[in-house]
Parts: sequence; C-alpha cells; structure tokens
Amino acid sequence: MFKRMKEDINNIFENDPAARSVLEVVLTYSGLHATWSHRIAHWFFKRRFYFIARVISQVSRFFTGIEIHPGAKIGRRFFIDHGMGVVIGETCEIGDNVTLYQGVTLGGTGKEKGKRHPTLEDNVLVATGAKVLGSITIGENSKVGAGSVVLKDVPPNATIVGIPGKVVMLDGVRYTDPSKKMQKLDHQNIPDPMGDRCDDLEKTMKKLQQEITALKKENER
Repeated sequence: MFKRMKEDINNIFENDPAARSVLEVVLTYSGLHATWSHRIAHWFFKRRFYFIARVISQVSRFFTGIEIHPGAKIGRRFFIDHGMGVVIGETCEIGDNVTLYQGVTLGGTGKEKGKRHPTLEDNVLVATGAKVLGSITIGENSKVGAGSVVLKDVPPNATIVGIPGKVVMLDGVRYTDPSKKMQKLDHQNIPDPMGDRCDDLEKTMKKLQQEITALKKENER
C-alpha cells in the first residue's frame, strides 16, 4: 500500500511542475485525495459492500469536487490535474499512466445496462472539459482535445478534437491527408478542424465578393 502511495506522489512530481514538496502534494492535491479514496471505496465495492463504498465516494466528492464511482477500475500512476468537476462512471476502465484535466466526464449515453462507460487504455490524455460518452474505447497513447465530445472508438496513437470528436492526427500524421507528415503536438496545440473550416469559408466568401465586384464593373461598362 505504501509503495503504491509513494508511486502516486512521484507521478505527480513527474506530471506537474507546480509541485514543490511531498507535504504540499499530500495535503493539497485533490486529485491524489480522490484517487486514494477511490481505492478504499473500490475495495468495499468488490466485496459487495455497496452502501459503504458509495458513502466513501460521496464524502470524497464533497471534499474534492471529483466524482469517481466506486465500481470504476483505475490503473497505476493515474493523474488528475486540478480535478474540479471530473466525473468517472461505474463501468469505466482506465489503464496505466492516464491523465485527466478538470471538467472531464467519462460517462454514459443513456439508461442501458452492462458496460456503458468508456475504456481508456494506457497513456491516454483527456484535456480540459472533454466528454467521453458511452461504451467506447480510447486507444493507447491517444489524446482528446479540450472541450471535445467523443462518441465513437478512437484508435491508438490518435488525436481527436471537436463536437462530435473527429480524429485529426494518427501516428503523428494528419489523418485527413496521410501523405503529409506533421510534428507531434502537445494537447494545447492540437489541430482545430472547426477553425480550418471557418478559414475555408472566409476564403470562399472573399473569392465570391471579388467575382461579384468584377461582374458589376462589366455591367457598368
């Protein structure tokens, strides 16, 4: 138990440059508190002490602002940055070295039974405010952009953005044009398909305006 706790603390130092001391991390990091509380709640949940497990998870939610259902399965070196508003559903399965930012929801899409929440494989990063919904799988080493809504499976080594989420990078290559290789991007610098579309529309409008102006001049002549 103490070995896992030490591993969690070291993981925060590796992922958060703002971490300055072990005491600060242990006393002030809500993501760490939520993770440790979940492990206790999950222990009770697996042994069918459902009420106790839910009480522990709700007390943790009250103090941390992070809601993790005690039934969720979470791997090692799990990191929640800031964490306020993070929601993780009952049938979620999260691999090792996964990072979530504040406002992330790993939820369901309705009242279906069975596996109804996402599976995040190893080394997945989900950025601020993203929603991953339904019984889908986010492949290993993939990144979900801030504010995205993901409703379908994501292949490994992909970057997905938008509403609904679309794969824009795969294995370091722009997904829409496999012939053009691009440098790997940080999660705050991922491509913006909506912005690209707006740029295309703006170019089209300028072209149409030029054509209309030319037609007006011909009519005047």
